[in-house]
Amino acid sequence: MDLRIVRRAELKDVPTITQIYNQGIQSGIATLETRLRQPQEMVEWLVSRGERFKVLVAEEGDEIVGWASLNAFKSRKAYDGVADLSIYIRGDMQGKGVGKRILQELCRIAKEENFHKLALVTFRENSAARALYASAGFREVGIYEKQGRVNDQWIDLTIMEKLLI
Repeated sequence: MDLRIVRRAELKDVPTITQIYNQGIQSGIATLETRLRQPQEMVEWLVSRGERFKVLVAEEGDEIVGWASLNAFKSRKAYDGVADLSIYIRGDMQGKGVGKRILQELCRIAKEENFHKLALVTFRENSAARALYASAGFREVGIYEKQGRVNDQWIDLTIMEKLLI
């Protein structure tokens, strides 16, 4: 694999970001979101983010094969040093190192933006995602049991975190 670059997302990337996110929704193991998104919604999402909450894309050749974002963990001021994160990799590129590369860059940028901790939740049954995060130094800190419903099934979520300091 020739993963050429991980860079900041631009408006021109939104159609592909939307496609990859919708793949994640349809997979049933990447997000509790159940409604597919339209590109215009994702444009609004991208432009309305605070300056610290970066969105990255990973490119192989001239194609975007994944994206990741730093997100507000909670709205209270006390949580300013903590960011939530999201990573979505195009289905045919999963398991090929894209997630690892984009996660490394996301952690680097989070430090630059003065976050001291990253937190996330992932499907308990998504062992590949849990292994990716563990390989980057995230630790499992708990389980939300039956936290949401996907395809008429209650889903357990694994809570993970990484201190950056």
